[in-house]
Order: sequence, then C-alpha cells, then structure tokens
Amino acid sequence: MKKQELTRRQFIAAASASSLAAVASTTLPAYADITRKAGKLAILGGEPVRKDKAWPKWPYVDNNIVDAVVKTTRSGIWCRIQSSHGTVPTFEKEYAKLMGTKLCVATGSGTQALHTCVEALGIGAGDEVITSPYTDPGTIASILSARALPILADLDPATYQLDPGEVEKRITESTRAIMPVHMMGQPCQMEAIMAIARKHRLAVIEDAAQAPLSEYQGKKLGTIAPLGCFSFQASKTIACGEGGAIIGDDEELMDKCYTVHNHGTTRQGRTERIGPKYRMNEFQAAVLLAQLAGAQERFKRRNENAAHLTSRLKECPGVLPQKLYEGTASGAFYIYAMSYRKEHFNDVDRASFIEALAAEGIALSPYIEHGLHQEPWLDNILKTKAYQTAFSPRRLQQFREEMSCPNCDQVCREMLMIWASGPLLASKADMDDIADAILKLYENRDKLSAF
Repeated sequence: MKKQELTRRQFIAAASASSLAAVASTTLPAYADITRKAGKLAILGGEPVRKDKAWPKWPYVDNNIVDAVVKTTRSGIWCRIQSSHGTVPTFEKEYAKLMGTKLCVATGSGTQALHTCVEALGIGAGDEVITSPYTDPGTIASILSARALPILADLDPATYQLDPGEVEKRITESTRAIMPVHMMGQPCQMEAIMAIARKHRLAVIEDAAQAPLSEYQGKKLGTIAPLGCFSFQASKTIACGEGGAIIGDDEELMDKCYTVHNHGTTRQGRTERIGPKYRMNEFQAAVLLAQLAGAQERFKRRNENAAHLTSRLKECPGVLPQKLYEGTASGAFYIYAMSYRKEHFNDVDRASFIEALAAEGIALSPYIEHGLHQEPWLDNILKTKAYQTAFSPRRLQQFREEMSCPNCDQVCREMLMIWASGPLLASKADMDDIADAILKLYENRDKLSAF
C-alpha cells in the first residue's frame, strides 16, 4: 500500500477540519494493563474507530466578525493613521489589557513583530542572536532581515523547547540577544533563560507567536521578557489571516518599536530612524477585535480537552505527549504534539503508523520535517557580501561547522501532531476517539507490520 506524507503547508490547510494530535505531560507515562477488546485494524479491513465525523473548523468565524469587517469597510477608515480611535489602536489597547501589559504595537505579521523588536534594540550587522532550530522560518527571518547572525541552539527533546544549557554554550562576545520560541503554545524554561540573559547582559525577545494567553509561573507568555511577540496568522488560536503584535511595559522601548514599524517615523510625525512599514491594517484588527470576547473560553476548552487526552494517552508507552516544565499553568495548544517511539510498536515506522491511524479516522501528521540548521539559508548567507563584510571568515566558518542540533533531529523524526486550534474545541468524546484509535494500534502492534 502506498504511504503518503503530508507536507507542513498541506497539513496546515487540512488539519483544522480533519485531524488531531497529542497532549502535554509533565511526567513520563507509565504503562497500564489494557483489558479492552481492540478489534481488527481498519487498514486490514476492520471497522474504523471514527467514521464520518467532522472536527470544528478553523479559523473561527461568526456573525460578529463578519459584521465588524462590513462596518470597517463602510467606515472608510482602512489605515491606522486615519484615526486614533480606529480598530488598530482599539485592538492594541484591548490586547494589552488581555495580556496584562501597558502597551501593544500591532503589526502585519508575527515575523514583522519580531523584526521590529530586533531593529528597535539596535541589533544589526556583526551581532548575533541565539534562537531555536525548531521553529517557523519567520523566527530567523526576523534576525536575517537585520543582517545579524541567527545562532541555533539545540532542544530539550522531551519539551521541544530551547535548552538553556545549550543556549549558554553558544554565547560569544558578539551575542546581543536570546529569542526563545514557545513551541506548540507551551512555555520555554524562561526563568533559566532570563537568568542567563542577566548574567551576560543580553536582551530577550519572546517569540510567543503560538502562545497567546499561556501562563508560566504566574505570568503570561510574552510578558516575562521586556518584549513579547505574537502571530495572528490563519492557523493560530487567535487569527486574522496575517497579523502580529508586540507587547511590553517599557514605554521608551515600545515607542522605539512603534517608530520602527511605522517606517522610522515617530508618533509625533518625525522620521528618525531606519524602519519598514509594518503597520497592521484596520480590517485585520476588526477581525481580531470581534473574536477577543470568546478567546479565553476557547483557550479554556482546549486546555480541558488536552488534559483529558493526555490522561488517556498515559495508557500507551509508545506515544509521549509534549512534556511541560514545572510551573506551566496553561498552554495555547496551537499544536497538540507527541513523540512517536517505534520500539513500542514492533519497530513500525512513523509513516506506517500515521497511515494505519488515518484508516481509523484520525489523521495525525509530522510537523517540521527538518530543523532550520538543515536548511539551505545557512550556506546562502555565507556567500553574501553583507555577511562576509560583517563577520570574519573564521567566524563564518566556525558558525557553519558548529551547526549541529542532534536533539532537534530526533524531535523531527519522532514528532506526531494535530493542528489543534479547531479540533481541540470538540467534545471529550472526540478526544476519546483520538485516544481509542491510538490505543487500538498499540493493542494490535503485532499486526501493524502486515500491511
């Protein structure tokens, strides 16, 4: 039987309506005796666990959102500079309030938000920023756009997050900042990262693109460092197609962010510095404003369903939900992520496991196929005049030679996930379908190699 692998972009379009993935756990699940009768695998002709059932669609749409867009269209106020009371400045006030910060600057994307922060901190050619190899390319694009050097540190393979110990190993005299990425909407080990930053006098920019409303040790993600960035791309748990935001309490620093994102022009209308035009438009903000009222309820439901799914998956030693650091109170569950350990499934490879699970009516997928340390940008930038001018040949050679992240490679090989923005809004019975299908495969693991 032909095995099919979905690309990440193909999956982002389909997963919201047709798939689900695994949850987060702080401990390694212990195997429990399973006495239920599994039944014949669907891929071998048996009845599927789930049949003809749809998942909640994403992005979220209701009449309030439609009405907000129509109202904005009719107003003729389509750009933030047309009115200080338009949807963008109103969204900035409401999002800052929701996140518990003084200020917010809205941008056209999460990548734009990150790049704005890099520029506002004065980071540029000759500087280095340490970040994760396991993230969307937008993370490093924000650093490359400033002609700084993205230094990739390896992961904690159980949490899929940047390993603070690996971060400290990568610090050089040119390091200016750390950009931790809260992968899957769950927290990095921020107390350790902030301690390293204080020790070495480095800036920290939180890439919380996937993590609105998530809480860690009493603080929302994006508020632990002086600057936090978010994405509102169509798949995110708060979405408007494309969009982003920067939050913070430091008025001087946030004013710099505003100036950078406004093509270098201050709130007072003085053009003072280099800056792109990264302003959010009024239509994006209208869509966002109209869904903020229900965002917390949806966030709560995802956490409840994720907890239920995680509790069920403790019965299966071969599928390990993402481990959460102590102090994680809640997560955005943009993705429900798991590690697949084939040794518990008679060494059946991940692709075959995914195919057999799809036959049961549950579509899981890999996430990032290769870490960013495996992508061609590394060699391409070494050929550019900008990097050859800003960095010595010896530093560039060392940079290339040290680009090894074996834990990230392991995570990429083992990852199973559900794009959870929509599916985790389903019922507990739907979560049971996911767990039942996975456990059915585990109970029939001796037969998995038969197809």
